Amino acid sequence: MTTTAMPTSAGTSLRGTIGVHAPLSFLGVYDVFSASLAAREHEALFVSGFGFAASHYGLPDVGFIAWPDIVSFVERLRAVLPRHHLLVDMDDGYGDPAIAAHVATRLERAGASGIVLEDQRRPRRCGHFDGKQLLPLDEYLEKLERVLAARRDLVVVARTDASDPDDILRRVEAFAAAGADAVLVDGVRDLAFLDTLSARLTVPLAFNQIAGGKTPPCTLTELRTRGVGLVIYSTPCLFAAQEAITATLRGLAERDGRLLTGAPHVGVSACTAVLDANLAAGAVPAGALNGTPDRRGARAAADVA
Repeated sequence: MTTTAMPTSAGTSLRGTIGVHAPLSFLGVYDVFSASLAAREHEALFVSGFGFAASHYGLPDVGFIAWPDIVSFVERLRAVLPRHHLLVDMDDGYGDPAIAAHVATRLERAGASGIVLEDQRRPRRCGHFDGKQLLPLDEYLEKLERVLAARRDLVVVARTDASDPDDILRRVEAFAAAGADAVLVDGVRDLAFLDTLSARLTVPLAFNQIAGGKTPPCTLTELRTRGVGLVIYSTPCLFAAQEAITATLRGLAERDGRLLTGAPHVGVSACTAVLDANLAAGAVPAGALNGTPDRRGARAAADVA
């Protein structure tokens, strides 16, 4: 009698990668097409709340996301990217502790590798904007603990939007003690503070970068030396798309409507190649998360096809 090994779950796969490739970078995507392109270069992707609110609703990141929409999005991502790590921004959990725990389990079943849960009180805001309000620590811990108890092996990153250094330390130490797999302090202005955080923590430290945000631009080498284990790039695909679309449409008007063709300009064949690769990837069983994800992403599926 032969036995078949059970496929590695998304959470287990991510947990085994954290610390091996430190810092592990998560590239923020805003729709399935941007994820398809990002997956060719990165093994780990970030489902950005900012990007999803912009692409799905055309609205700012202030709490408009409905949890069934984000679950459906993750399902569509996992259908074409069966081997990549998917870290999902779950905002404040979309409600009380019971709702947060339910959504976390739904995201895990949809194929999420991990989630980020913040300690903001509604009305919430992007972490790099002013005017944020925080939940009392005990209220957030109740929500975090419900999520941790409900998940199977989903990686949970506990995020604080606190700005006072003493309050930050108090919160992240409590998050770690509660069982969070990693902690994130959003909107860090002084990179030297990362040294203090990493020295006090027993779990990996995550760091979020967003162009034009509160944190200064920095390299992965700088973050590695300061003890950062996970780096999130929230919006590079969204901002690049905005810039490229604006420039392309202005150029079209300037050329009296004449399209540009040939390299390096994308045409129908190059775009269809990405979509064909997604079609091929969709034939791979959703549970095929064995070992390290293929860094080539959609390219690998295209080669098989």
